[in-house]
Amino acid sequence: MHHDDDDVEHWTVWAACRGVDPELFYPVSAAGPAVVQVEEAKAVCARCLVRSDCLTWALRVGEPDGIWGGTTPDERRYLRRREVAA
Repeated sequence: MHHDDDDVEHWTVWAACRGVDPELFYPVSAAGPAVVQVEEAKAVCARCLVRSDCLTWALRVGEPDGIWGGTTPDERRYLRRREVAA
């Protein structure tokens, strides 16, 4: 079966974070109450059917902020460095 790009639903249609307050995924720091916020955002990602698509996108575009695919900006920087070193 052939699908044109217009016929294929974008992965974000299936994202578990749809309808969740976007601010949850953008903690203002990495300490204090933000630690709980990061864990809550990652819990949403943990049940997401398209988590790997989200992470792949964030790594490809170099997303510098927020929780994407269950990762923090520091975790994504580590993954990008590891990919370059491989």
